[in-house]
Amino acid sequence: MLQHIQVKDLVIVRELSLAFDAGMTALTGETGAGKSILIDALGLVLGDKADKSMIRSGRDQAEINAEFDLEQIPEVRQWLQDNALDSEGECILRRVLVRQGRSRAFINNRPVPAALLAELGSQLVSIHGQHEHQLLMKQSAQRDLLDAYAGHEPLLTSARQTYRKYRLKQQQLQELQRQSLDRAQRLDYLQFQIDELGQLQLQPGELDELATSQRRLANAEQLGSDLSDLIEQLFDDNHGAQPGLAHACVLLENITKLEPQLQPAAELLDSARIQVEEALSLVQDFASKVEVNPQQLQEIDARLGEIHGLARKHRINAKALPELSEKLVLERDQLENADVTLAQLEQEVRVLEKASVAAAKKLSTSRNKAAVKLGKIITQSMQRLGMKGGRFSIEVSPLPDAQFSASGMDQVTFMVSANPGQPLAPLSRVASGGELSRISLAIQVATADCSQIPTLIFDEVDVGIGGGIAETVGKLLRQLGTRNQVLCVTHLPQVAAQANQHLQVNKSTDGKSTETRIIALDKDQRIAEIARMLGGLDITEQTLAHAREMTRED
Repeated sequence: MLQHIQVKDLVIVRELSLAFDAGMTALTGETGAGKSILIDALGLVLGDKADKSMIRSGRDQAEINAEFDLEQIPEVRQWLQDNALDSEGECILRRVLVRQGRSRAFINNRPVPAALLAELGSQLVSIHGQHEHQLLMKQSAQRDLLDAYAGHEPLLTSARQTYRKYRLKQQQLQELQRQSLDRAQRLDYLQFQIDELGQLQLQPGELDELATSQRRLANAEQLGSDLSDLIEQLFDDNHGAQPGLAHACVLLENITKLEPQLQPAAELLDSARIQVEEALSLVQDFASKVEVNPQQLQEIDARLGEIHGLARKHRINAKALPELSEKLVLERDQLENADVTLAQLEQEVRVLEKASVAAAKKLSTSRNKAAVKLGKIITQSMQRLGMKGGRFSIEVSPLPDAQFSASGMDQVTFMVSANPGQPLAPLSRVASGGELSRISLAIQVATADCSQIPTLIFDEVDVGIGGGIAETVGKLLRQLGTRNQVLCVTHLPQVAAQANQHLQVNKSTDGKSTETRIIALDKDQRIAEIARMLGGLDITEQTLAHAREMTRED
């Protein structure tokens, strides 16, 4: 649940620090005092879109911190662990708005994208606004609300996954069917390309061998001359390295007979002689193979031209020609076997379509059962909210033309009869604003009761009601507070009187700036606030007595 929130320099809030209790908390104040600012602050720290205009005038940034107790929500603790954001059971969210630059979001002091903050926020707090009924006009929202009430997430996940597989195979089938129309023409062209590459008969490593041979033949004359000079330098009788080393070895061998300590030098010199002779042998052998062959060079140039010309035609590197040939053969084989592949895909599509329809039917069956149950609960709430004889029903009907989608095969419509004798009609046709507010509240209370989200916020959802009905609304919210933490922004004393905790919003100004403060009320302060809400500016003893009676615990 929400334990604490700190707000700094947001709109007309200079600095605010509030602790929250379990149960139902009422937030009240005069019109225009800034009751919605707290809801806005919570929305921001839960991942709502940042708006720089919300930064307090004259300040460069605004900051909101919120601390949550996760003891009763292990799934959120697991979510934090899965995202490497856990911190010994703590959950502290922070949002910073800056005038220059982008807003920043943090979970347990780790920077995160706003989308990730919103993902976590949706598991911690659910905000029901005074315009909630506008969203309820949409059939998609009605379907989502029914699914949330019935706990359909596993069924929906199964239906979505199966439908995605079905659509993927269906798209592959459609693409193959499209390709089959010009398959013959494509096959002819592929065979031409394969034959052309086949005639080239490019062998593995041939390109490198040709390049090496071309380089050698192109430089054969110069290479032969250089090798002759090298052999002469090594083997010349007068000045060659090999004869000179041989003569030196004989001299040093004679010297070692007189000076044995020079034996190592003699061995090294003899080793050098042997290595020079081996090198000379290798050079002579290579030189014997070097020949000037203009005809062979011409043939190699022609072969390389043929290879590189075909590579340029296909706009690839010459070394990639064998890979291209394999690719073209594979495409040809696939097209030649397209009839078999087409039949296989058609069978797979039929199987997946059947599975998708089965998953949708399973979801539809569960929706129908949940619709009956939820309709009865909301009908009962309507009676308590002053709509005696009113009825609420949820119609689950098939989509036109036996359609189905990732959300199933149903069209969900909320049907209402606000007064006895009136036929059920879609919620979107309910004319009375007051009736619509009460019906919306009945729906919200009924569905919030089954919510897994620990903290529920109701932002002036009691607009358009009053009297005994307002007291009933307050009791419903208080009852809801026994299972969830409930924060209710209200202008009705009957609702506020039911709260376990009471917060008051005050706005003050010194003529130059305006500031909003929120304080937790003690017993006497609470009685005074309820009296203000009852009697306006003129608070009498009778009003105070009425306020005491309203806040008296049963």
